[in-house]
Amino acid sequence: MEMLQMDGERFSREVLAAGKPALVEFWAPWCVYCRRIGPAVGQLAARYAGRLTVGQVNIDGEPALAERYGIEVVPTLLFFRDGQPADRAVAPASLAEIEDFVTAHWKG
Repeated sequence: MEMLQMDGERFSREVLAAGKPALVEFWAPWCVYCRRIGPAVGQLAARYAGRLTVGQVNIDGEPALAERYGIEVVPTLLFFRDGQPADRAVAPASLAEIEDFVTAHWKG
């Protein structure tokens, strides 16, 4: 499964209402570091397909979501459990760091 590109409606459906854990990357197309770390997040989408929802929210296209979750730095990853944010990782350095972040909050 590939990483989901999320607008407000899809975010509500796939993250808030789905009842499945989710990892959401808040990013921006002008952010060089976001483009560098994005493939690592995509690898997790493939690795956890069917068990963990993995998606991206473009903060330029969805500023209300970015504001709602207090996103001040991109990339910021939020881990959601039962439709609620459980924790955040700001500008993770590697795939290993992102995976450690996920496994610290979810055992699936």
